[in-house]
Amino acid sequence: MFSKACEYGIKAAIFIAINSFEGKRVSPKEIAEEINSPQAFTAKILQALARNNIVYSIKGAHGGFELDKKTIGAIKLAQIVKAIDGDSIYNGCGLGLQKCDENHPCPVHDKFKLVRDELKFMLENTSLEELALDIKAGGSFLKT
Repeated sequence: MFSKACEYGIKAAIFIAINSFEGKRVSPKEIAEEINSPQAFTAKILQALARNNIVYSIKGAHGGFELDKKTIGAIKLAQIVKAIDGDSIYNGCGLGLQKCDENHPCPVHDKFKLVRDELKFMLENTSLEELALDIKAGGSFLKT
């Protein structure tokens, strides 16, 4: 459903949030290792997240990526998805057709619209904070 870059972006943001709660910055190398992503690819994803003010990049000897603890709760998954993949996930055809809309629907158009609407609701109402805290509490996991 999400591009590989978006999957990595969500995982990276969660990992950065977990560490930010503990007052730690994390390097691109640490992030790439934690989310099982190639380091160069992770760096591009982190640049997109930083450009969109989702994460902060600190340069220098004690640099790395971090989030402001006060704003982690305000960051929604929809922001991360938009920063990496844009909003095509909310508009695309379930079968990948170039033209699919109310006037010219594909066979799954109406059913897929319901799925997209639910996905949009979930992304807009799920914060980075709740995911990070759930992982810290052992309720879910970032990797197997």
